[in-house]
Amino acid sequence: MSSPFERFRTAARTRLLKREGNGKITQQLQAAGGAKIGLKPASGWHKRNFLTEVLIPSLFTPRVGGRGGAPVLPDLAQGQIGMTWIGHASFLIQTPEANLLVDPNWAKWLKVIKRIRHPGMEIHDLPNIDLVLVTHAHFDHLDRRTLRLVAEDQPIVVPYAVGNLVHDLGFRSVHELQHWDSFQNGPARITLTPCRHWGARILHDSHRGFGGFIIEIGGRTIYHCGDTAFFDGFKEIGKRFDIDLALLPIGAYDPPSGREVHMNPEEAINAFRDLGAKQMVPMHYGSFRLSFEPPEEPLARLISAARKEKVEDRIAIMTEGQPVVF
Repeated sequence: MSSPFERFRTAARTRLLKREGNGKITQQLQAAGGAKIGLKPASGWHKRNFLTEVLIPSLFTPRVGGRGGAPVLPDLAQGQIGMTWIGHASFLIQTPEANLLVDPNWAKWLKVIKRIRHPGMEIHDLPNIDLVLVTHAHFDHLDRRTLRLVAEDQPIVVPYAVGNLVHDLGFRSVHELQHWDSFQNGPARITLTPCRHWGARILHDSHRGFGGFIIEIGGRTIYHCGDTAFFDGFKEIGKRFDIDLALLPIGAYDPPSGREVHMNPEEAINAFRDLGAKQMVPMHYGSFRLSFEPPEEPLARLISAARKEKVEDRIAIMTEGQPVVF
């Protein structure tokens, strides 16, 4: 039986760059309910030393995990979602209709920051990928080397003003979305949602967009949050979409700058409740030490908060490289 994406795979290679909306970042952020976080450090940020407390010790920490061989990817029935956590914010999402990659990153280093857990699977063990999504331009989410390896003439979806970072990597087409804009590719409908973060890849690269993705496919809805601090917009996202599975970040909440740029585990539980999602998968912890908190702390705090709020049976804690069917 032919894939519903077959006509996209066999189409002429155009490398189309399509932009939605008017490109007015400040105006569309306000209209969408999002917020851009500035780069100014918080008061007292200099009282701790990230170099000596976190960065240098990480260099001498052996990488762990991720060496169990190729995962056995599941055969899926209609309406099922197969989810494989690669690590950090990277996921392989499978349905009977398509295979998607979100924020794929197989990098062993983020410049000078060492990856302390191996990716959950080798990149050559991936199935054919029909669509790639990247939430924003930060190096831990947009890794050009990884994207070049997974690009096989399929489309890629990114926020506004991020397309020029990926257009030359081998994707057939690049689709830039503004918040609440959607892209339909075969059976998959992708919508960019607002968040409270920022998109600069380098210090003064402030024009780039950022957000999360709603993925609607096969009668199911998945929400990949990208990066965000806690904000009221989760309620609006929950009103607009009936979310089956929310992938929410729980780490990097004690950054060197002292800015509130990521959710802590308790805030992630609050976001989960505001979204009204049926299940939550925690992410964005354990792979890279981007912050002062110990690597094991986010998950311990999440479990405690989930028990306190009596939602522990709705939290699916994943292990890198081990597929789970939802």
